[in-house]
Amino acid sequence: MKKDNNGSPYDSPYYRGYVLSILMLVYTFNFIDRQLLVILQEPLKADLGLSDTQLGLLTGFAFAVFYIVCGIPIARWADKGNRRNIVSIALVLWSAMTALSGFVQNFVQLLLVRIGVAVGESGGTPPSHSMISDIFPLEKRATAFSVYSLGINLGVLVGFMIGGWIGQYYGWRIAFLAFGIPGILLAVILRFTVQEPPRGWSQGIPDHQNENIIPVLDVLKLLWSRKTFRHLALAGGLQAFVAFSFWNWLPS
Repeated sequence: MKKDNNGSPYDSPYYRGYVLSILMLVYTFNFIDRQLLVILQEPLKADLGLSDTQLGLLTGFAFAVFYIVCGIPIARWADKGNRRNIVSIALVLWSAMTALSGFVQNFVQLLLVRIGVAVGESGGTPPSHSMISDIFPLEKRATAFSVYSLGINLGVLVGFMIGGWIGQYYGWRIAFLAFGIPGILLAVILRFTVQEPPRGWSQGIPDHQNENIIPVLDVLKLLWSRKTFRHLALAGGLQAFVAFSFWNWLPS
């Protein structure tokens, strides 16, 4: 992308919109690859001889544990590193693991690639949120996050509808390949067309003023001291627990 006269491509509202669209599309693939196994689990169950317990582990506990555990250190990496590159690497990882899902022969192999998907997807949202915060000023940030969050609904829609259609007519292995390979191509587009935004750009804060990173323990102490955060975190966790339990078995 070409820079304008002010020296930064982010001075252009069109470029900011383009970057937001790319990040939203990445988030869409995040949920496509996450939910693809859900719509395909019945043919997987039949072909690989899986039990409902194993399917529940694949779509629930095994995925969630690695997603949560890896999310915090990756978010910390995003505080210090190049966030665009982190999102690109994460997208390549989870897309490659999705494509490899089309070659598995048993439960253990499928479990390992799904863990790979979880690790990769944990590196998508934290750096994306950070980039959006730097790109858009406070008065436009809520709208920007809403656009980004469209990736959830689009991902579920495409994963269930198109993923189910491909699985029915071409087989579940082709369905995994059909979404895994385009994700890798999207990572290349992200890497070479999106520029890492300067930290604090939207608020006019010089980038060098963001060099002092707050220790993790201080962040946790601050969050825990706020009763509102504790309630929101608990409510969000319980809501996700119920919602994903429902979604993961709804197609079946």
